[in-house]
Amino acid sequence: MTILSMKLPDIGEGITEVELLEWNVAVGVTVREDDIIASVMTDKATVEIPSLYEGRILALACRPGEPVAVGASLVSIEVVDGIAASPTAPQLAAVPEVADISKPRNVTSTAAVNDSRLHHEPNDPASEKSAVVPAYASPPRPEGEAPLASPSVRARAKSAGIDLRRVAGTGPAGRISHDDLARVFQVAGSCTAEALPTQERRRNGEEKIKVVGLRRRIADRMSLANSRIAHITIVEEVDVTSLEELRSKLNADKGDKPKLTMLPFITAALSKALAEHPEMNAHFDDAAGYVTRFSALHVGIATMTETGLVVPVLRHAEALDPYETATEIARLAEAARTGKSTREELSGSTFTITSLGALGAIATTPIINHPEVAILGINKMAVRPMWDGQQFIPRTMMNISASFDHRVIDGWDAARFVQRMKSLLEVPAIIFMGR
Repeated sequence: MTILSMKLPDIGEGITEVELLEWNVAVGVTVREDDIIASVMTDKATVEIPSLYEGRILALACRPGEPVAVGASLVSIEVVDGIAASPTAPQLAAVPEVADISKPRNVTSTAAVNDSRLHHEPNDPASEKSAVVPAYASPPRPEGEAPLASPSVRARAKSAGIDLRRVAGTGPAGRISHDDLARVFQVAGSCTAEALPTQERRRNGEEKIKVVGLRRRIADRMSLANSRIAHITIVEEVDVTSLEELRSKLNADKGDKPKLTMLPFITAALSKALAEHPEMNAHFDDAAGYVTRFSALHVGIATMTETGLVVPVLRHAEALDPYETATEIARLAEAARTGKSTREELSGSTFTITSLGALGAIATTPIINHPEVAILGINKMAVRPMWDGQQFIPRTMMNISASFDHRVIDGWDAARFVQRMKSLLEVPAIIFMGR
């Protein structure tokens, strides 16, 4: 019998510390070599850590949300000549949980239930009559034992009001999968919710959620950008009627080519404008006092995922036509939303575009993606009456919001850049002249 300490391996690219995102195992579980035991977050992406040994987990070295240095112990594992000491995994021990689960959640997908209905005293005769248990529920886990599930499963369950402690997991070590949730939704959806009195529909309680993983990385980067960059934001109104007509015409005749959104045209206009304003396509190393201007345009495309905002990078946008741009943006977005982006796809941007899509407002004040010196925000389009000198006519209008690092970009240059973007988007033929 041998007890080994498995350490966090070198992930590469000079990374010396990561954040533990979640455990995929628990104390007492038997694992095989190459089984995933944990997920960690670097400053760029999520990385899965496989087991180096076959054996039984004896101890977990840290909790989710805590930093782990490369070379530090992750787990203690008991092996016997490379074979698991126990052929069957015992009952799971408690696994640290990020959220406070000391009180059960009691909102299901079919009815909202007052907390008090689940907390009657044992001698209260009303207890049996009023306690409501979800129709999908399996026997609850022992007190203090948290369910094993990925962040996406937890987020999906939370949005539906499903208490994961009452869901039976069919994965390794009782891990709850999306298929397990699908069965829950099928059962819950077949139940008819009884009408409850108003006072019993009230929701009470609170939940503390530790900021970990990607959300904490986002918080750190936003704090860094906001504290070190002197932002100046310019908002301009743009008439995109002609651009929308061009886009609609191209989509109607696209054949087997990808559908064009507004983004490929904005990227093409940006490429032309930055060639004339190279000071915007740059990084500012304020510690060293250097501005680095780039010839290539690597556009960061802010993309919303289940776990938060990520910025995959469209490389060499200056060399792509609209259809190539649309294809690559779709590929990058899908990889980001499914958590399959590589580290290279999430780093190296020289300028960032952000958009709230259909949810966009009249104007936004985007925060620069440090160490870049500018960012372009796209706001929603709307048909509005515009005066042409003789009458009001309907025009498709869209505001653009551009923020600049005022330490290295003067307001006059920022205004000239915004006006160039406006002229290119309003007369799209200019975008493709001289390419």
